[in-house]
Amino acid sequence: MDGCGAGTAPDAELFGDKGETCGNTLVNVAKAVNGLSIPTLRSLGLGNALNLVGGAPLESPKGRFGRLREQSLGGKDTVTGHWEMMGVTVPKAFPTYPKGFPKELVDEFCKRIGSEILGNYPASGTKIIADLGPEHMETKKPILYTSADSVFQIACHEDIIPIERLYEICRIAREILVGDYGVQRVIARPFEGKPGAFRRTERRKDFPICPPENIIDRLDKKGIKVAGVGVVPEVFDGRGFAWKKRTQSNEEHFKATLEAMDTDCRFIFTNFEDFDMLYGHRQDAPGFAKALETFDGYLKTIMDKMGPNDLIMLTADHGNDPTSPSTDHSREYAPILLYSPQVEGGVNLGTRETFADISATLAKIFDVEPMNIGTPLF
Repeated sequence: MDGCGAGTAPDAELFGDKGETCGNTLVNVAKAVNGLSIPTLRSLGLGNALNLVGGAPLESPKGRFGRLREQSLGGKDTVTGHWEMMGVTVPKAFPTYPKGFPKELVDEFCKRIGSEILGNYPASGTKIIADLGPEHMETKKPILYTSADSVFQIACHEDIIPIERLYEICRIAREILVGDYGVQRVIARPFEGKPGAFRRTERRKDFPICPPENIIDRLDKKGIKVAGVGVVPEVFDGRGFAWKKRTQSNEEHFKATLEAMDTDCRFIFTNFEDFDMLYGHRQDAPGFAKALETFDGYLKTIMDKMGPNDLIMLTADHGNDPTSPSTDHSREYAPILLYSPQVEGGVNLGTRETFADISATLAKIFDVEPMNIGTPLF
């Protein structure tokens, strides 16, 4: 549940979060709309793990519930969070560029793609497209921007620079951005429409730095098939996935998850990103709340489809509190909910020391060598 943080982490100030920008995403969203109608999530213990307006804690939730603390220092972002879930901690921060990328790097990039660029400063993606989109359409120069995260983002109108060319430009950037310039992700940000009415399309694509060995690799080596839905395969450079589908919205992620459940894959890893992308960054608490309630319905359908030996784990990669004055991610705990007919429910897992407890749980279930961090959740 991308961006669905569960309270300010103890080290939040290291990541620029203090005062009003400290996030408590799920709790604050519930407060902002005077209560969430999420009966399925509550049945698993989300209202026991967090003080959520809209319902009292249950006496006997059927899931295990708690929070996970992130250990990685790489950032408060999608890649760092997902890597740690799979047993890889990032010991130091990826480079960020609050003043834009250095001239020598941009010059090399422009030389390689055969074009000058527009922008090169931190910005909201929708705002920089609104500001520079008309000039981009006139000049055909790609728009380059970054954020508080370690990202190199390239926005192009699909009628001006075709999508495959945009992806090619991003691959060139990924080749350049190594060593000291090794940003965590290069992101293609295609858009469409006319000045004053631009819209980012669903063909976003991420080009992350190549991950170290993780639990997905170990599952794959043992012949255990893994399915990835949404951005997940891209976060892991596509490695180790027997089945994958690049879906672009929560509804598409849900449908693909149901499809993956009918394959012979034994581990399905799905990222539901609308909470973060559409509502957290845009400070839209009512939209965030509505997305949670819709997701709750998706979750019920998924659980109804589960077999007697299946297990579901729900968590988050970071926070993105839409009630905060900041539009950036927030360094937060992640919720953890775990349910299986084979696992005793109603257990308070408390606050765990690392996201990698998920990796350790997978290693136990599938009897593979665990990573060097994490403790199984049961």
